[in-house]
Amino acid sequence: MKLFLVLDNIRSTYNVGAILRTAEGLGIAKVIFSGYTPRVHDQNLLPHLREKLDKEIHKTALGAEDLLDIYASDDIKSELMNYQKQGWQIIGLENNLNSDRIISLNDSKLSQKLSDKVILILGEEVHGIDYSLHDIINLFLEIPMRGQKESFNVSVAAGIAMYAIMNL
Repeated sequence: MKLFLVLDNIRSTYNVGAILRTAEGLGIAKVIFSGYTPRVHDQNLLPHLREKLDKEIHKTALGAEDLLDIYASDDIKSELMNYQKQGWQIIGLENNLNSDRIISLNDSKLSQKLSDKVILILGEEVHGIDYSLHDIINLFLEIPMRGQKESFNVSVAAGIAMYAIMNL
């Protein structure tokens, strides 16, 4: 299984760093930043702002940000559509979504529904994946919740999903 990650509109530098650290530990092939997700080594920022973001992301990434294949996309929808043309399956991690394309992460049929090349989209911490991307997503994954809370922190959810997908 080859797995890429898209971090779309993630707000927190600490969530970004934690996701990068987990992604590196699990052998994720590529991480793509999109939307307003804070980026490491962002040459479009003034040096003092770039240094501040790099330092914040490094606090939780602990160097993983320099070990991963990372880049930023200015047009993530077009880019994802191009990946689909190359045989990649686009998966969104969501919860509380009313869709016939949603499957639980613990569904016994999940491995049959995933291809060997998957791009997992992680969306904004509160509002989830931007609705403009929903029409190109092949399948939505949902982590079953057993407690009273409706969702996990995005970095925790990312870790659960990446681990589950990589171990199917």
